[in-house]
Amino acid sequence: MLCISLVEPEIPPNTGNVARLCAATRTPLHIVGVTGFRLDDRAVRRAGLDYWPEVTLHRHRDMEALWAALPEARFVYMTTKAKRSYADWQFSVNDCLVFGRETRGLPEELLRENWERCLTIPMLNPNVRSLNLATSVAIVLYEALRQIGALNS
Repeated sequence: MLCISLVEPEIPPNTGNVARLCAATRTPLHIVGVTGFRLDDRAVRRAGLDYWPEVTLHRHRDMEALWAALPEARFVYMTTKAKRSYADWQFSVNDCLVFGRETRGLPEELLRENWERCLTIPMLNPNVRSLNLATSVAIVLYEALRQIGALNS
């Protein structure tokens, strides 16, 4: 099943907004590593408060634990450093879309080891470093859902 993974998210409202998005699309959310905030913090819950019971949430100590928990998944890594656009990728129902920290993204070593599965969201203005995490998740998740036919029902 298509899922979202946030690696060490730093900003509670972003995580709350992603959780709400996951609830709305029935997409499991996997949080990897230390968040720097508690998931029951007011800021996280405020962003998705009414929907929190609808979130299928999984926590993982590290990437190895995530990989072990999803042995059938194909992991797709989102980064501003990639050259291949998410729009040029063929998503499948077993994809896990992995997003990094707001301030640093995913670790360089992880990207290097998985470069063939690293995607970016093209930005027309080269003076803008990146998009907001929750916005990025929404853009890519909805394209993946469209491609696998999940929006047709």
